[in-house]
Amino acid sequence: MKTIKEKIHIVAPYLLNPTNAVSVNLIGAGGTGSQLLTALARMNYALNSLGHAGLQVTVFDPDQVENANLGRQLFCGHEVGMNKAVAICNRVNRFFGTNWKGIAGKFMYENEDDRKNQFMANITLSCVDTVQSRLEIGEVLTKHSNCQRKRDSPMYWMDFGNTKDAGQVLLCSMRNIIQPISNTFETVSALPAFLSEFEALGIAETNEPSCSLAQALGRQDLFINSSLANLGASLLWSMFREGLIKYRGFYHNLKDFKTQPIRL
Repeated sequence: MKTIKEKIHIVAPYLLNPTNAVSVNLIGAGGTGSQLLTALARMNYALNSLGHAGLQVTVFDPDQVENANLGRQLFCGHEVGMNKAVAICNRVNRFFGTNWKGIAGKFMYENEDDRKNQFMANITLSCVDTVQSRLEIGEVLTKHSNCQRKRDSPMYWMDFGNTKDAGQVLLCSMRNIIQPISNTFETVSALPAFLSEFEALGIAETNEPSCSLAQALGRQDLFINSSLANLGASLLWSMFREGLIKYRGFYHNLKDFKTQPIRL
């Protein structure tokens, strides 16, 4: 009888022992993104303590902090009117001593000047509201995923999405990652793209404006963003610490306190 081998993905070696900090683009600094940036700062501190070069994060968001954001997103009263990416980056930099960058605008990559100024990164984390935004991000990453000789060439894309009290985190690779030969496991070189899954998952459009925190909480639970951010960060942390993964994401239902992993 033939034994079925367990599928695993061996993480790109560069992430485990890089000469320079691993570049990360965080797209969206709202409910999930603001929580995720704090988790990344904790992760960076831990990696540095273990002798790793850590993370260099750039945050993108075109929106300003509004009164309705306070409480559910990690902003405070004196930051109202400031750009979200700039505000959250400034605060994290002061607290953790990092030198991360906040961009007051959308994530775009249209010409050579964009490449020189910012935009590509080894890992992209998207915390956006609409399917259209995800499609645009996917188009940019796919276009530049073959630039393997560049230090900041895209390797992985992790997307965070949620409805009122449920959500999912999905991870894909932007190119084939060379895998070692294993007699124990079935190694997977490419994590499948998830753009085609968005419609099936029923990702909600959550970019409607809110006049108050109470109105915002009517559409998204107070803790759905933070729970997704921490679980997703845990998946990313396992990539750095263990060097392999057996799951490419998870479904999370906060109302029923259930999390279902998605195997490779």
